[in-house]
Amino acid sequence: MLRLCGFAGSNYHNKVKLALIEKQVPFEEVSQYPTQDPAVLAESPMGKLPYLRTSDGTIAESQVILDYLEDAFPAHPLYPSSPFARARNRELIAILELHLELVVRRLYGEAFFGGTAAEDVKVEVERLLIRGLKALGRRTDFAAFVAGDSFTAADCVAIVHLPMVSMATKAVLGRDLLAEGLPAAKDYLKRLSTRESVQRIAADRKAASPEFAAYVARRAKR
Repeated sequence: MLRLCGFAGSNYHNKVKLALIEKQVPFEEVSQYPTQDPAVLAESPMGKLPYLRTSDGTIAESQVILDYLEDAFPAHPLYPSSPFARARNRELIAILELHLELVVRRLYGEAFFGGTAAEDVKVEVERLLIRGLKALGRRTDFAAFVAGDSFTAADCVAIVHLPMVSMATKAVLGRDLLAEGLPAAKDYLKRLSTRESVQRIAADRKAASPEFAAYVARRAKR
């Protein structure tokens, strides 16, 4: 059986978990927090989470894992069948991860962990996020799902990353840039919050939050 190693507070962990649930692939979760322990580095070369244990070995990097799952378990596909539509799906994922999540994570320290972001960082993050949100809006109107009329890999990514944009910018910048820039995205997230797989992710994250809080507190004392 596949084993997903990571922690429920991670949006990248939940991205892969959501794909596994949607594809109806049996798996177990193994609780693992970031570490440079040699045993973990043997399975995830950069020590990044999540990583996936398979019968053939381990795979790290969330997007690589998503692509592996699509190849290894073709039933219940999460990518469109045509090469162009598949490329567009991956383009959406790139916008979501490189131009939104990777940018807004510079605010996570202040938003969620008691740190402080420098003013120049806040200005730059706001500028880049506005640009990224405009780019995303040029590729989707969120009328049904991110990439059209069916749930795809792009939804697995959007569902876990877009709320982070909303929460972090509201907490640090005093503005919900997602609501301002893409109001349709907020409606989309609300609709998909009723989806069984999304509800499971949310419930598991909530249940694991005390353990995660304890982990963060231990790190703060180092």
